[in-house]
Amino acid sequence: MLIRIAALAFALALPASVAAQDPATAVAVASSKRPLVIAHRGASGARPEHTLAAYERAIDQGADYIEPDLVVTKDLELVARHENELSDTTDVASREEFSDRRRTKDIEGQRVAGWFAEDFTLAELRTLRARERVGNIRTGSAAFNGLYPVPTFAEIVALVRAKEAETGRRIGLYPELKHPTLLLEQEGIDMVDLMVRALREHDLDDAEDLVFVQAFEVGPLQRLNARVDTPLVLLIRPEGGPYDEPEMRWSEMIVPTGLAEIATYADGIGPWLGHVLDPSTMQPTPLVANAHAAGLTVHPWTLRKENGFLPGGLQNPGGPAADGQYERLWAAAIATGADGFFTDNVKEFVDLLDESESGGED
Repeated sequence: MLIRIAALAFALALPASVAAQDPATAVAVASSKRPLVIAHRGASGARPEHTLAAYERAIDQGADYIEPDLVVTKDLELVARHENELSDTTDVASREEFSDRRRTKDIEGQRVAGWFAEDFTLAELRTLRARERVGNIRTGSAAFNGLYPVPTFAEIVALVRAKEAETGRRIGLYPELKHPTLLLEQEGIDMVDLMVRALREHDLDDAEDLVFVQAFEVGPLQRLNARVDTPLVLLIRPEGGPYDEPEMRWSEMIVPTGLAEIATYADGIGPWLGHVLDPSTMQPTPLVANAHAAGLTVHPWTLRKENGFLPGGLQNPGGPAADGQYERLWAAAIATGADGFFTDNVKEFVDLLDESESGGED
């Protein structure tokens, strides 16, 4: 997601009435159905994101689903990276052998300079090593820089199935297609076709499979809806609209009539957290109830614990890397009744849910 850290936190501090509320009490008023724990890029608060190590750690911490963002190599392999530009999350910029691959591209209206996955074969990409994207905040994760390769979607599926066999529980996959329309326009790469092929190859194309496929675009989801029974989720940014539908605005799509239209091709929405919580009161907006009325599941993003991702009223001393009073925000989020949440901090979210179910007793 091309969203700056500041956009991920609410601009306003929590009102005193909310800030004073005990987290366990706030959680207790949430929906009685335990929300899904969706590991955002794996346990990305503890290991470099989109690595098998991050995914496995998230599973071990209790995640219900792991979320790989998918980009495509030159030889049409689906691999996991936050963006198709590689320098933020790998060591490609330090590799002299790839210095000539650096170029500038238009990425949905933004000029981006760097190294792009679609310019590398899988074999070339295998030589790169992952690095922490926000190392100034997640210094512990940055200690693992250089240790892990870029995984393929097939390897992620294999990991999930191995962990299912080991743990005896089902674990879901929540892949996101990154810039599918742009890649089709610029490179002639059809991510929808590649995703359909991968889902069928791994027998993940049925409604009962623990898979959600997500995108910030309408057309790719409509095409997927016509070809697989896998549940689909439309992601929703704070503002603007879908890249492939420039006349549409997110603000118009999250009202009841817009939600009814989304329900014709998707099974759920993945909205920015600010769409389900009123930023001035920290009370639920009508979105979750309206989406449920339209038959849509709701999975907001993203719950994070560090000061750098939290509203000013919830920040503790210690700078952006220190833990803030995240439990209060998370409790308010749970109280919206959403069906699941993307989180970078799986262990802490699972612990909060467990505590709420036990009534806070030891």
